[in-house]
Amino acid sequence: MPDREGAVPTDVPDFDVVIVGAGAAGLSLAHHLCAPGGRTPLSIALVGAPPGPLSPPRRTWCFWERGAGPYDGSLTASWSRLRVRTADGSAVTARLPELRYKMLRSDDFETLVGRRLAGSRGLRRTTATVESVRDLPGGGAEVLGRDAAGERVRLRGRHVFDSRPPRLLPPARTTLLQHFSGWFVRTERPVFDPAVPDLMDFRTPRPARGLSFGYVLPIDARTALVEYTEFSPAPLDADAYRQALDHYTREVLRLGPFEVTAREHGAIPMTDGRFPRRAGRSVYRIGTAGGATRPSTGYTFAAVQRQSRAIAAALRAGRPLRVPAAHSRRSRAMDAVMLRALDTGRIDGSDFFGRLFRGVPAERLLTFLDGGSRWYEDLLIGVRTPVAPMLRTVAELPFTPRRPALPLPPPPSGPEESRS
Repeated sequence: MPDREGAVPTDVPDFDVVIVGAGAAGLSLAHHLCAPGGRTPLSIALVGAPPGPLSPPRRTWCFWERGAGPYDGSLTASWSRLRVRTADGSAVTARLPELRYKMLRSDDFETLVGRRLAGSRGLRRTTATVESVRDLPGGGAEVLGRDAAGERVRLRGRHVFDSRPPRLLPPARTTLLQHFSGWFVRTERPVFDPAVPDLMDFRTPRPARGLSFGYVLPIDARTALVEYTEFSPAPLDADAYRQALDHYTREVLRLGPFEVTAREHGAIPMTDGRFPRRAGRSVYRIGTAGGATRPSTGYTFAAVQRQSRAIAAALRAGRPLRVPAAHSRRSRAMDAVMLRALDTGRIDGSDFFGRLFRGVPAERLLTFLDGGSRWYEDLLIGVRTPVAPMLRTVAELPFTPRRPALPLPPPPSGPEESRS
């Protein structure tokens, strides 16, 4: 509730749950908490940032799941095949008999979630710039901020879930960024196969550290999202991204004349640092801030859904809350090895991913990348990688110190868009 500067609020409502941030993680948690049914009705406050640099930009999320899903009605596109192109131009096209690779734009997701939230009597939406989140001595936690008029906002909840991006990345042995810039293009002639997206196209210049690739999501024969992506220590400037996309669209894809209808860019942390899921007795971190981003791929949306469903199920059933880890220890350990081997140059990214997609059935590989494979399946996948460099990295990793925390690059400003 807003109150005047310096006034002591006397009519502040209490909530069961306060959610800070209305991006993918915050909206997903609110969506699951407000689902029909549940033993315990919950009162919920959702705090979104006002328009400006703290507000999440428009973006595109991609994920895979088995069969139909709860967001299928809002998808931009989905596919039952994927393609990976190596640096020499050879292509591996994989069929997905049971899985679907899905593309969801944030505007459509927000509309879908908004319909459910609008019908929930127990939910209140607030717009404010959050300044602090802290535990209260008597239990629960409070969120303090300012609304658009500069009035103070104070919200108290039994549980507070903070989805704001972290200002600092945790200490880590390896920290890379998956940074990218993309164009939604409309071509003059049909050039895309709408049935097959290019998950990784390594016909791009290799950076000094890490790897680069193109990423193509065809919506129809003349429309697609085309991105240039790097896994490397630091983002590029706007002109470098423009040059990279210009080269990829014109020299590699040979699209011919086209119109750019929208743009997106962003940076996703890829690190073996440990993201704490708690910031106090009653304060929890979710989304990227709570470790939902998969270190080896940058994919986040599917893990956010798992985390949100688990939190909502516990609270709606009146059970003690435990925020689950988004990825298993085994998955994080394997990711640490891959990141280190990539960052040291011991493995070539094009060769590494080409081997995996040639030698491993696509659905098994995607299940592995989503952390759902069994230990013996992990071993079978491991033998398809460059074994000697990976074993050398496994041996040195325990003796590699964790470097101090690093700042996360600021989100893009202006009309650009971002994907996670």
